[in-house]
Amino acid sequence: QVELVESGGGLVQAGGSLRLSCAASGRTVGGYVMGWFRQAPGKERDFLAASTWSGRTTYADSVKGRFTISRDNVKNTVYLQMNSLKPEDTAVYYCAAGYDRGNYYGQNEYNYWGQGTQVTVSS
Repeated sequence: QVELVESGGGLVQAGGSLRLSCAASGRTVGGYVMGWFRQAPGKERDFLAASTWSGRTTYADSVKGRFTISRDNVKNTVYLQMNSLKPEDTAVYYCAAGYDRGNYYGQNEYNYWGQGTQVTVSS
């Protein structure tokens, strides 16, 4: 079993930045694809970004150029650097992990999920 714990969320002004972290425990996630999703109130959970074990990345169009996913396989930690934040980015952000099946956009790609961390962007 893999436990994922997100941190780094909070309240930020529009145009500001936050860096989210997701720490994994229980086993190494070096061989997993790691992903970030978010879910706003009353809306579905949306894909944001994914990173393979070797660091190759995939992004949703909505965050390309603003968000950057990275990972430290030694620390079993994945990060999401979020810049130029907008009020529409307000959501609970989740990290996820799973064996690489190639469908990085889909929730079914991931076997393990964190509890989420709240990000609120004010106008």
